[in-house]
Amino acid sequence: MAVRSLFPILLARELPELVSFYERALGGVVDYRFADANGADAYVSLKIDGVPLGIGRDEDALPPGGGERVALWFYVDDVDRAFRAWVRAGGHPIQPPEDMPWGERVAQVRDPAGNLVNLGAKAPTAEG
Repeated sequence: MAVRSLFPILLARELPELVSFYERALGGVVDYRFADANGADAYVSLKIDGVPLGIGRDEDALPPGGGERVALWFYVDDVDRAFRAWVRAGGHPIQPPEDMPWGERVAQVRDPAGNLVNLGAKAPTAEG
C-alpha cells in the first residue's frame, strides 16, 4: 500500500462562514465544491498559496472550544487493503470502503487516540 498524499479537513457546523473566513484571512481560493441533495455545500476545497485545505460541513462538529473539528485524509493506492491493515493494526472502523458519488472510494476510520481519518482513492472506472 502506498500513501499518495495527505491533506487536512476542518469540520464545521457553519461551512460557508468558515470558507469565507479562510478566503479573507489567508487569501484562500475555492477550487472544488461538493453539494448535498439540497444544493448546499457539504464540502469545499480551498487552495491557499497552492496548499489544499478542505472544509466539510458536519452537524455533529463541536462548537468552538470543544472537541473534534479536524479530520485527516490519506489518498492511498488501495482503500480496501488500507482499511483492512488499519483495523488489523488496532484502528477503529467507522465506515467500510464505499464508492462515493463524487468518484472516489472512501473508508472512514479512527486511530487509537480517536482521531478521525479518511482513506481515499479514485474509484475504479468501468474501463478498469
